[in-house]
Amino acid sequence: MSSAPALHPIERSILKALANSDSSADSLVASTGLSIDQVRRGVEWLKFKNLILISESSILKAYLGSEGSAAIANGLPERRLVNSVKEGNTTIGEILASGAIKNEEVNAAIAGARRNHWIQLVEGKMAATALAEKQSAEETFLANLKNWRDLSKMTDGERRIFEQLKKRPNYIEVKEEKESRISITDAGRVLIPTLDEEQAVRRLTTEMITSGKWKQTKFSALDVEAPAPTVYPGRRHPLVDIIEEVKEIFVGLGFSEIDGPMVQSGFWNFDALFTPQDHPAREIQDTFYISGQRLPIPATSEQKRKVAEVHKKRWNSKWDIKEAERIVLRTHTTPVTLQHLATIKPEVGRYFSVGRVFRNEKESYKHLVEFHQVEGVATASGASLRDLMGLQKEFYAKMGIKKVKFWPTFFPYTEPSLQSMVYNERLEKWVELFGMGIFRPEVTEPLGIKNPVLAWGGGLERIAMLRFGLNDVRELYGNRLAWLRSVPRCQL
Repeated sequence: MSSAPALHPIERSILKALANSDSSADSLVASTGLSIDQVRRGVEWLKFKNLILISESSILKAYLGSEGSAAIANGLPERRLVNSVKEGNTTIGEILASGAIKNEEVNAAIAGARRNHWIQLVEGKMAATALAEKQSAEETFLANLKNWRDLSKMTDGERRIFEQLKKRPNYIEVKEEKESRISITDAGRVLIPTLDEEQAVRRLTTEMITSGKWKQTKFSALDVEAPAPTVYPGRRHPLVDIIEEVKEIFVGLGFSEIDGPMVQSGFWNFDALFTPQDHPAREIQDTFYISGQRLPIPATSEQKRKVAEVHKKRWNSKWDIKEAERIVLRTHTTPVTLQHLATIKPEVGRYFSVGRVFRNEKESYKHLVEFHQVEGVATASGASLRDLMGLQKEFYAKMGIKKVKFWPTFFPYTEPSLQSMVYNERLEKWVELFGMGIFRPEVTEPLGIKNPVLAWGGGLERIAMLRFGLNDVRELYGNRLAWLRSVPRCQL
């Protein structure tokens, strides 16, 4: 239960103002001297502590329209008409010529003047009556409608006049406005007598500590359960957090990061990986090429010669260097990895890369034209498929994925090849994740790589979908603030 010493000065001021009557936020600003922001903040605090109640109601308010304001300043059309009659203008033509009323106001002016018994016809001409000096009910109503009127508080007579004026365009405007009434609860009223007691100190200063004064000072209690405003600080995209997490895991497993250009030659993207030059993956329907561009292949003459020989021998087809010189947006990160291995030719090594890749595919809930691929390779004498599965399981375990199994499959540049499957608890089914295998001799031998190379890789967005419980990969790039703010920075 709240006590007076634990209340903030803002809360005290508001409770005092509510002691005698209910109020609105604007009225509290006037009675307490607080700003509107302070009042709103204090009201939320008190509401959370059950010391006040807030009731909402709707009010229909009548306001002067543009024509209504003009009528107050210049008079209603019927009043201007009868004034013109008093000045000697007795026919419609004369009244219009005087400028008292406009042509479109004639009918309303005559109807209103006759309804109020202000004019009469004498030998076909208009004449003012004795009642012309009397103010009409419409004039009285408009004069009293200074700011606004609550429709629910109008008398029956006022309501009738209001309905008549509503028929005139732009004379009366009606708006529905919501109003909040703030009232004190029984629990809050119990605290009223104690609010004037000496208020405890709320701030501990350096001077209090050094002088020892804090020992004799009575401090107010702090409400650690009071609601705090939601703050949305600047932060990295959740996918970037996943990328950083993956990199930390690889480094922890003894891998070194490598990186390379996103624009590659067909040689490293396809040919060096034993992909035949007539393979469907090399068509523009599946791959993005730099139109009309060819560049010298960044490889030694020996490497190009041996890759050409492998293609001629194994695929029984002519190898065209012009096809290998075509420039392509990399379809995977493996050309970067393979170039690195071909350059340093390590006896033992572990390497990984995370980078963007491009596929000319139709976008869907599980496919993107551009996405991130994570890839790892390990080479050592005697490296086996069992080692590769062990590395995969260890990687997944550190990502929080416990249920993993492997399925035989086919990839052009690995043999044997496996597809890793992980169990999605939310979907209650197994889903494909990474491809893996051991580089074929047709890949490693032409490049002078002697030991077996274990390799695996796949789309990083699929891991993100599992982590964030998404059904559509496009949601990662939708920039929907509600989702971006809801993703916790640290996930247990």
